[in-house]
Amino acid sequence: MDGIKAKALSPLLFAIFLVSGFCGLLYQVLWLRLAYAAFGIVTPVLSVVLSVFMFGLALGSWAGGRFAGRLRASARFTALVPYAAAEAVIGLGGLAVPFLFEAGRRILLSSGTVNSLPYLVLSGVLLSLSILPWCVAMGATIPLMMKFIQQTRRGPATGFSFLYLANVIGAVCGTIASAAVLIEALGLRKTLLVAAGANFSIALLSLILNFVFRGKAASDGAPADGPETSAAPKPEVRRGLALSILFVTGFISMAMEVVWTRAFTPVLWTTIYAFAGVLAVYLLATWGGVRLYRRQRQTGRVKSVATLVSVLALFSLLPIAAGDPRLDRLDIVLDIEIILASIVPLCATLGYLTSKLIDDLSGGDPRSAGKAYAVNTTGCILGPLFAGYILLPAVGVRVALIILAVPFALYLLGFGRALLRRRPVRAVSAILLTAVLFLASITVFLSYEDGRYRKSAVIRRDATASVISYGTGRDKRLLVNGVGMTVMTPVTKCMAHVPLALRPRKPESALVICLGMGTTFRSAASWGIDVTAVELVPGVAAAFGFYFRDARRIIRDPRHRIVVDDGRRYLQRIPAAYDAIIIDPPPPMEAAGSSLLYSEEFYRLAKTRMKPDGILQQWIWEWDDASLRAVLLAVRREFPFVRAFLSLDGWGLHISASREPFELPTPAAFAARLPEKAARDLVEWSPGQTPERMIGILLGNEISIDGVLAAGPAVSLTDDRPVNEYFLLRRLLNGKIVSGLSPMAR
Repeated sequence: MDGIKAKALSPLLFAIFLVSGFCGLLYQVLWLRLAYAAFGIVTPVLSVVLSVFMFGLALGSWAGGRFAGRLRASARFTALVPYAAAEAVIGLGGLAVPFLFEAGRRILLSSGTVNSLPYLVLSGVLLSLSILPWCVAMGATIPLMMKFIQQTRRGPATGFSFLYLANVIGAVCGTIASAAVLIEALGLRKTLLVAAGANFSIALLSLILNFVFRGKAASDGAPADGPETSAAPKPEVRRGLALSILFVTGFISMAMEVVWTRAFTPVLWTTIYAFAGVLAVYLLATWGGVRLYRRQRQTGRVKSVATLVSVLALFSLLPIAAGDPRLDRLDIVLDIEIILASIVPLCATLGYLTSKLIDDLSGGDPRSAGKAYAVNTTGCILGPLFAGYILLPAVGVRVALIILAVPFALYLLGFGRALLRRRPVRAVSAILLTAVLFLASITVFLSYEDGRYRKSAVIRRDATASVISYGTGRDKRLLVNGVGMTVMTPVTKCMAHVPLALRPRKPESALVICLGMGTTFRSAASWGIDVTAVELVPGVAAAFGFYFRDARRIIRDPRHRIVVDDGRRYLQRIPAAYDAIIIDPPPPMEAAGSSLLYSEEFYRLAKTRMKPDGILQQWIWEWDDASLRAVLLAVRREFPFVRAFLSLDGWGLHISASREPFELPTPAAFAARLPEKAARDLVEWSPGQTPERMIGILLGNEISIDGVLAAGPAVSLTDDRPVNEYFLLRRLLNGKIVSGLSPMAR
């Protein structure tokens, strides 16, 4: 019986850690999403959440290793008891974080704009207090479980890679499940309950296993045996060098992930599935590397550190070549496959090297493994900060990737003698190919934001995004991270003029959320009223003058201003009352985070910042029918009076909502309400047209909201159910993607 128990232990431990990794990934996704809703979709929030998450893992790994190293064998308790306590703490944290974020949001509202020093400092403190304790508990799980493996004499030399492999597989499953199934089917809060329930289940199972194996724990210093055992070889490189490699690889891998996200956006776009795809490929490749290492470890054919760093140096620049915008883009699926495939060799090698170095350094000892993993994780903390706040704003994606690849090249040169001695042909080939790739990356390959790719383009980079302005006349374009935001069209003028003219009284103020080129902001300013535009990306705000010659004059008017902030957060912290609130979220409608500008909670907030007869103008560019119904239902639940119109050109939808009833004026009456300057602005890009004729076309394009809602099942879009962002299940079930407006609704 004892033999059966021992034989079943390894699969059980693997399953436990797989589920633990699954939960950890879910928490990272869900906490970041909840942080966006509470604090704004801004770079500081992303940076703080990810950095605190990784810092907690590093601190927990170090502290857990020290604690595990002091545990002694007992007839009643094994290391599974503190491990179970850590999992229970993680589960409690999963339940507590939403409430802590809400408390932090209230405290943070008075701290100013998102780029102000008080906001940056206070948000960092509040976010850290909200998630750090639970992340420390996550970090402690590896050394605590390693201690139990050591106590039961099952694989002291490779305990880290055994758990790391399970953890990575769990993270892959968490990435896929959260994006493809859980959030769409259950919503954010219930998915959080799933993760917390899994943690509590792990804790209970660990306590049961402790009861079963408590009398079997090995005394400290006992020799290891069993099928997982492998003798710890003499470390290939000295400890200091191994730790430096662990730090550098953690630093570079996470920094590159930040750069890849921006570099690949023009092809992958900005949906949550694009981000999930990059993360899933990253983790799958890491899993492949760890798996290969463990197989080769059993056969005694483990690759040398020198060989591994040569692979890193060679393949670190592959994403630059794959992301060159001059490549043929006729097959978008093939483009995505090429781009994702370009990161696989690097990620797989990193997984292999990390497992090898920590196994070699620790020999299965949890204290040593905890320290080594903490060093690696510390690099993972600093890498994204360096890439996001220093490299990308200063040099852009291509040069950033070249700079990040330099340490790998230096390691290759450092290990060059060993490589030449063992395999001279391969060594020379690796060095020459790496040199060629570096040279090509510097002189031949381009990125979408290179000036050589778009002549006369004005490129503005900051920690939030790379903004490209180019073109002449009405052919000017605005790209944010390579994605087109808008064009110069009368449609964006109507976004301002329609809500301002729907009421017979003269409006006094308007708020524009999402500046874009600034057309709507400029059109609202033509009414001679107070106009505020809120823009998330500093580079977009700075580009206003590129598109309009009179931009400087408009901004000099004290009644007009552009604020760099998250639009929703701005509404929360500014107690103003506007005649019109105009929202034009960035495309596509499925963009990650965009639901926070389409949700019931957002409309409820906007309602409190409007005059009683104020008009909310919501723009939708394109949609699938379920997302359109979700948005219309959300608007209807907060505003009793809602009307919707297809745009002048027949694409896109204007939604007008108010707390008080409003009648549509005749085209003549509508035109009469326009100030002279506003009337000229409306027809500026429509030669031969009159305001009356243009408005007549628009008002004649009204659609039946009841017809849209009756055309199929509708789930209201909320912060908890971001219907527009998570759509894979329903589209797979429908068998196709439906864009545009259903004929039944016209």
